[in-house]
Amino acid sequence: MTVLLITILAFFIGIDDVSTKLFRRPLLIAPLVGIILGDLQAGLAIGATLEIMWMGIGNVGAYMAPDIVTGSLISTALAIMSRNGASLEATVATAVTLAVPTALLAQQLLVLIETVNVSLNSWAHRLAENADVKGTKWLIYPPAIMTGLARALPTFIALQFGAGAIQTLVDSLPTFVIEGLSTAGKIIPAVGIALLMMSMIKRVEMWMFLVLGFVLASYLQLAVLPVTLIALVIAYLYDLATQKNEVVQVAATDIDGEEYDL
Repeated sequence: MTVLLITILAFFIGIDDVSTKLFRRPLLIAPLVGIILGDLQAGLAIGATLEIMWMGIGNVGAYMAPDIVTGSLISTALAIMSRNGASLEATVATAVTLAVPTALLAQQLLVLIETVNVSLNSWAHRLAENADVKGTKWLIYPPAIMTGLARALPTFIALQFGAGAIQTLVDSLPTFVIEGLSTAGKIIPAVGIALLMMSMIKRVEMWMFLVLGFVLASYLQLAVLPVTLIALVIAYLYDLATQKNEVVQVAATDIDGEEYDL
């Protein structure tokens, strides 16, 4: 029953991914899987880890990123289903290990789906030439259904036939491998944050905020909450200073224009 529920969830999340995009992030997907499987704590921990790991991933131009939706669904479900009393850290490490190859494999399936969707362009072009609005609306459904099936079918196959194999594999792993997976689960999120920061911190002055955060966390040993509150105050003051500078520049431009008119 749980496999069917997660498969249905995968289908609707797949449709959501090409529409509103409300539930496409691991931070939302993994807890839903955890609720279905009766282990919300593991779902939250896995979702937070995968969210940090994949925070900077997105489709850019023609590049199709790894399918984080399928990766989150399958890895979270299999990790929780094969937990059997394992520690939370080991469960998260198992999910991280399964998430990357699963997302990469599902990426190829999405490329195939998008290739099929391109074939609908000529059909859409003919409908547009004939001003067939109703037909154009119906053209939305085939890509949505195919994308939903692209998430639902791999999820069903993996959960129906892969849970026992995953359990056997996890039980046969040596202790040092489990410890290595746990360490990797802590390192990979840092890589995800680094990728996100490289895309966000492009201006030189932004690096000063990074240095300040490092000092507050590493040398002053402040917890996450006080660092967040300090960052909130600094961000507010920075926004005020930036807006004030823009207002001054606009005012100076207006004065120059008035002098020119005189």
